[in-house]
Amino acid sequence: MNQPAPLAGFAPAPVAARMENHGSHMVKVAMQSDQDLFARPGSMVAYEGFVQYEANPPAVRQMASQWLTGEQNPLMLCRGDGLLYLADYGADVVCVNLAEEALSINGTNLLAFDAHLQWGVERVKGLAKFAGQGLFNVSVRGTGWAALTSRGTPVVVDCGRGEDETYVDPDALVAWSSGLKMKSKRSMKAGALIGRGSGEAYQIAFSGQGFVVVQPSEDSTDRIRVRG
Repeated sequence: MNQPAPLAGFAPAPVAARMENHGSHMVKVAMQSDQDLFARPGSMVAYEGFVQYEANPPAVRQMASQWLTGEQNPLMLCRGDGLLYLADYGADVVCVNLAEEALSINGTNLLAFDAHLQWGVERVKGLAKFAGQGLFNVSVRGTGWAALTSRGTPVVVDCGRGEDETYVDPDALVAWSSGLKMKSKRSMKAGALIGRGSGEAYQIAFSGQGFVVVQPSEDSTDRIRVRG
């Protein structure tokens, strides 16, 4: 049946990549039998073809005890042939194509990634000043695709454009190139002048060649979680 004219503009475009946006709040994944995908449970909104889902696969069970969001089943394994559509409560979605690169991601902002990528939960070194603990993130490495979420349209800051450091509120931090140098900075006076309170007394300074993804939200529920 032909689509009504007002709806035709929302039809999916022909497949152009393994992973691509359909609008700003949804990602379309071209599934193939030899290309499995890890995705956040509950993120599937539609699919075409034959796609199967496995909750809490063995590779994830080994990592679950370290998962920074505290979820017992932080990922599901998707496999099959067809088109898979993912979303996360209307959040913006950003697709990243890694080419022998590594990305460090806030677990609450990780939507999906190719299962063949190397991944794990890692301690973010050099930031032990936050609540007296180290911070933990999810790293993905290799050649393949990853999808991130952002509460609002994010900004991607190129840290290699100049000699100045890039400073980011940890509550707004989504992801960064893992090759960047980073350190924490305390600015007590700034807490009373910017943001919503003293939560911005700490910033993270990035330097080197790479990029940082920052969301326009400082919701404390999005903050990188502290284990312990």
